[in-house]
Parts: sequence; structure tokens; C-alpha cells
Amino acid sequence: MPELKPLNRTLAGVPTRRPVKVLQFGGGNFLRGFADWMVDILNERTDFDGDVQIVQSIGRGNAALLNEQDGLYHVVLNGLVNGKSHREIRLITCVRGFVNPAAEPDRFLEMATSPDLEIIFSNTTEAGIAFDPKDSDPTTIPNTFPGKLTLFLYHRYRHFGGDTGKGLTIIPCELIERNGAVLKEMITRYIALWKLEKEFLSWVDNHTTFCNTLVDRIVPGFPQENYQEIWRETGFKDRLVVTAEPYHLFVIDGPPHVQQLLPTRDTDLNVVFTDDLDRYRTRKVRILNGGHTCLTPVALLHGIATVREAVEHPFTGSFLEQALRREIIPTMASPEEELVEYMDTVLDRFRNPYIRHELASIALNSVSKFRVRVLPSLLAYQERFGALPERLVFSLACLIQFYRGEWRGRELPVNDESRVVDIFHEAWSLGDESKVASQLLAQKDLWGMNLHGVAGLVPLVVAFLRLLQNQSVPDAFAAGIRTANFSKP
Repeated sequence: MPELKPLNRTLAGVPTRRPVKVLQFGGGNFLRGFADWMVDILNERTDFDGDVQIVQSIGRGNAALLNEQDGLYHVVLNGLVNGKSHREIRLITCVRGFVNPAAEPDRFLEMATSPDLEIIFSNTTEAGIAFDPKDSDPTTIPNTFPGKLTLFLYHRYRHFGGDTGKGLTIIPCELIERNGAVLKEMITRYIALWKLEKEFLSWVDNHTTFCNTLVDRIVPGFPQENYQEIWRETGFKDRLVVTAEPYHLFVIDGPPHVQQLLPTRDTDLNVVFTDDLDRYRTRKVRILNGGHTCLTPVALLHGIATVREAVEHPFTGSFLEQALRREIIPTMASPEEELVEYMDTVLDRFRNPYIRHELASIALNSVSKFRVRVLPSLLAYQERFGALPERLVFSLACLIQFYRGEWRGRELPVNDESRVVDIFHEAWSLGDESKVASQLLAQKDLWGMNLHGVAGLVPLVVAFLRLLQNQSVPDAFAAGIRTANFSKP
């Protein structure tokens, strides 16, 4: 067997780099296996001819490794296409590497002066598009992503003297409703906080494009179980290889010029330009993402590690399908037949035998995910049927138990902002499940509202939490629904 080589541009024989047309906030598995994969295909099959510079949006991650590999890594697609096994490996060559704004502020702002730059991608999770009034000094690099972006745009505006032709097209990929519009609102708030000139605000309003988007692809990331096999196949020690399913969908709501910037029409990429994003978004966020988020704390407490194992498990698999079919789909406006068909497709994707999608990775920032992906279904169900959905409520109780950090002697993989973790630790220090639930469900910062206003929710969550202290997950669920008044449409 030939000796494995480290992955870099010299040893891989990658040609000269292209102009940087894309700045990307976030370099996690998803964007590298989705947006950057698409840019690589655009470079290969169209005249796009552009590279991606990644901005390090958090203090951890793969920045050092990606820089060591000269921005190179492989995307491995494994799954079923039209019922047949599909496998594809692509070496991604369009990424330049990471820049850290905190450590390299001058380099970060210098990128704003590039005439080649056209597009900004981002994926900083649902919690990333936020405003922090503590970011009050525009002479330093802000902590939040919107703050960094505001400073970046302001530097570009000043450098080009307000040139109306130097506005950028911003395409966020965070899974929040109207993500582009919300991001623009955050930037407007920073402009006001920093008392920047009204001409800059006008430049942002009229010459910077904010697209609303929807993204859909399962990207588990590094294939811990078989990475050496992939290394042997490629001939390189790629420590950042990303696995993903073949299915992908990128829905973009933006003006016509965005289609010129991203000439996907000349490829087979599944990119949809539309002015009716809500239909795609609600279906995907409630069913696919909501399914993931609803399932994750239940399955992790039950000792299950991956999505596929959870879907194929008799209890958690049935729990998920019934949550989708009986509690989520009945709250949606689209035709039931269409939604059930999409649900079946999603469950097949969850069962993909070629992808090991760790539930621990889905558990990242689970509270903000639950707020966006599951809570709307829970509230809509209660409003429509006058009762609470048993599985969604149980998932919420399991989420609260999960954020305790341990359960029945097992440490749990809680991964969230320190302030969120601290809120849960403080509540659990109260000891009594009634006090825990009462304090947590009142937190508007966590849920966007005081959940005490949802009739019957607090006592049901308390009941499930008490059952979880002494029973297995399936037994706690079964015991809870025997004693509660749940509606079953």
C-alpha cells in the first residue's frame, strides 16, 4: 500500500488559487459540506472562478487544521439516489483557510477592501444572529457575528467612499425564519448603537442585498468510524474530511442579480430561487430539523448514539414517527399527503446506512434549536386541539433533564453557550423537579416567551421529569401519558 501523504496544495497538485469572491462566517461541517461544496462545483462547471475565505466565528474549531491543509479537504457523499447506492468523493479546492478576527483584526478588515469580494455566507447556528449591547465600541472587533459583519461593511463603505457598486450580497444559512431580514435588523441596531453616519445606513439599505434562505442537507462531518479507509482511498491524511448525504436543497429568496452571482442553472445543483420561501422552510424546519431536535434528547437519555440507530430502535423510532405524523404534521397548512410524503423521505434519509450522524453533534445549542424547530409545533398543536402533544412535551422534559449534564450516573454531551448552561445548572441546583421546571420554563431568554402561559405545560413537564428520575425513558413516557389528558387527533 502506498504511503499516505499529508494533504496540502503542493502534494495534491492543486492549481493556482482564484480570486476570493466569498467571505464565509463559520467553517463547521455544514458549510464545508454544503456551500463550499457548491462553490467548488461552480468553479468546475461554470465561469464562477472564485475562492472562499472563512472567518473564524468561535474560539474553537478546525481553524489550525484547515490552515495546515492549505484549505483542502474531501467531501464524501454516501447514500441512496433513486433507490440505488451512491458514493462520491470530491477534493474541495476553493477554500483559502481561516482568519481569526480577534487575533488578526487588520487582516480581517483588509478583506473588506477587496474589489473581488461579492458574497457573504454564514452559519453561526440559530443563536449566532444576535445583538449584544456590550459590543459598544466600533474601534475593536465585536464579539457577535452581526457586530463583526457591521464593522466589516463599514470598513468597506469607508474604503470605497460609499461606492454604490461595492455593496455585497449576504446569504445567511442559519435556520431561523427570515434569516436575512433578521441579520439586517441586527446590523441596523449596531449602526444606531455606534452612531454611524446616516449615509452608511442608506448604503446598507439600498446597496447591500440580504437574502432569506433555506438549507437542507444532512452533514454528519468527520467519519470517525472509517476515516482510515477514506484516507487509503484518497492517498491523503485528511483530518478534516466531511461526510454528507447526496441529497441537498438550497432555497434562496433574493433579487434577480443573485442568480447571476451564483450561476447554478448551468449545473445539476438543487438550488431554487423563489419568492415563496415559507412553504419550503416550514416543511423542512418542522419535519426534518424538528424531527432531529425532538428525537435527540430522548435518544441520548436512552443511551443511543446515532440518528440511524435511533430511527431503527423500536421505541425511539416509533416515538419519532408518531411525533411527526400525529403532532407536527397536523399543525401545518400544506396538504397532508405532501407532508407525509416528505416525512417518509426524511425518515429514509435518517436511515442512511452510509452515514454515522452522531446525536451528540445535533445536540449542539439544543435549546435555541428547540425554540425554533419544535416549540412552534407544540404551541400550534395546543392552539388547534386545546391540549398538549405528548411526545413534544416529553421531548421538552428530556431536554431539561439532558441539560443537567448527567443522568443516572452517565455524563451527557451538553454543548451550548456558557450562559445557557449556567441557567440550567442554577435551576437544577434547586433540587425539586417542580422548582426546576417552573424556573426554566419562565425564561424568556431561552424560549422567546414565558412558557407558564401555555395551559397545562408546567405540570406535565414536572410529571415527566419526576418519572425520569426513577424509570427508563420508555417507561417514563408510558407512565406519563397514562396519567395525562393528551389529545390525539
